[in-house]
Amino acid sequence: MRKITLTTLLVLSSFAHAAERSPNVIVIFADDLGYGDLGCYGATKIKTPNIDKLAAEGRKFTDAHSASSVCTPSRYALITGEYPLRALGGKGMWGPSVPTKSLIIPPDTYTVADVFKEKGYTTGCIGKWHLGFKTGKNDWQPPLSPGPNDLGFDYYFGMPVVNSAPPYIYVENTEIVGGEEGDPLVYVGRKAKDAAPMPVLPPEASIRAENQFKGAKKAHELFVEEEIAPSFTEKAVDWIDQNKEKPFFLYLATTHIHHPFTPAPKFKGSSEAGLYGDFVQELDWMVGEITNALEEKGLSDDTLIVFTSDNGGMFNRGGQDAFALGHLQNGPLLGFKFGVWEGGHRVPFIAKWPGNIPAGSVSKSIVSNVDFLATFAALTGVEISPEQQKDSVNILPALTGEVDQETRDHLVLTSFKPSHVSIRKGKWMYIGAKGGGGWGAKQGHTFAGPPANHHTGKKNSDYNEAKLIADAPAAQLYNLEDDLAQTTNVYREHPEVVKEMEDILKSYRPNKNKRTR
Repeated sequence: MRKITLTTLLVLSSFAHAAERSPNVIVIFADDLGYGDLGCYGATKIKTPNIDKLAAEGRKFTDAHSASSVCTPSRYALITGEYPLRALGGKGMWGPSVPTKSLIIPPDTYTVADVFKEKGYTTGCIGKWHLGFKTGKNDWQPPLSPGPNDLGFDYYFGMPVVNSAPPYIYVENTEIVGGEEGDPLVYVGRKAKDAAPMPVLPPEASIRAENQFKGAKKAHELFVEEEIAPSFTEKAVDWIDQNKEKPFFLYLATTHIHHPFTPAPKFKGSSEAGLYGDFVQELDWMVGEITNALEEKGLSDDTLIVFTSDNGGMFNRGGQDAFALGHLQNGPLLGFKFGVWEGGHRVPFIAKWPGNIPAGSVSKSIVSNVDFLATFAALTGVEISPEQQKDSVNILPALTGEVDQETRDHLVLTSFKPSHVSIRKGKWMYIGAKGGGGWGAKQGHTFAGPPANHHTGKKNSDYNEAKLIADAPAAQLYNLEDDLAQTTNVYREHPEVVKEMEDILKSYRPNKNKRTR
């Protein structure tokens, strides 16, 4: 049993005080924002004064991780407090959800929003959902239920999938925004000649999938790429104003900075990193609008803001253009989105709560978005059972206590491939397979893996340039305390650590390497 120290008692006392105050909570969940994309994390070609201000007034974490290096599984972890490898009846969730997918999370699941509902909070979800709607195959005929409203959110407005995938519409609660009787949204599949046309984007904006739906003319017309950020921001500010009289929880899931990169005209050319950097700076503006709204309404001191990303940066067209201009989206880290090397899941993580989180503090504590459920339960004083808590760990001591408090024994991390379930424990990162477990295509939209590492000058001892060496170890072990960039696989030098990590991994590794979507 852990010894109860004076520091622990003080932190517990602060928990009780926090619960009495019932602070508002806003989680801003960026999309594909890399570890090196913000000024406060080292970016020089991109300016992010509003997010940097959050860090200056709160706590910046340098060892924070998304539970998965892929968008849909990462969102599953945030909402449920459960590792995505346990999703779908144990089959696990590995890739992004497709447009016709039903609601991935069963409606009877205890969620992060349910925690706040138990305490009388008003709950809202604005932005990217990407967790499916309805039961069975989603036919997109309203009401779109079950969905966010069935998982504890009083209000939902946003992008049902993502800005690069159909249907290119907005959803409000269970209805299609602009939907009209007699002109339904109809799924027609890939390469359908009668799909609703979409405006042509410039090549430098990167790609988006062709539309796979016809009909819903008005709903499609209301979807304008360059107006996504203003639309979400206006909805969020209005929602805060409407619910300012009692405690609220807002989950603001931006589509920024997922491709295609379509910043509003006033942001184009505003950075030194192409459209990619411009899109990051538009995200920074969104954060500024939220914090300004809180200040204007006198809510800043009573609101906990957590800002983080669903996974690391993707080396797509925008990322490649930004790199050519001198920007490193994942900073010093190896790898990119979809993979289990650090660049895929080590992400920016900033928390601000005046009077409770020391301003300007920097923490090396290991934290993850899967921990929000247990943390917010502790924050609000809600008692949850082990079955409700699942894999979530209370990291409130790491947020409000001494800077480097550890709250986890280990953290499970997943990638696009089930073969690469990995374990982080202390300074050690163990990957029970060769390679990064993500994409490995040659230069193009899906540029990743060893070829992309080589292109960006990142080195790893298992590879000669972009090719796996013949005698590479069967798995990987890295001492991140000494080798954050994962240049050297020390698997053979520490057999005792490998055995310890393998023993932990056995209880998590899936039985079959089957990808489900």
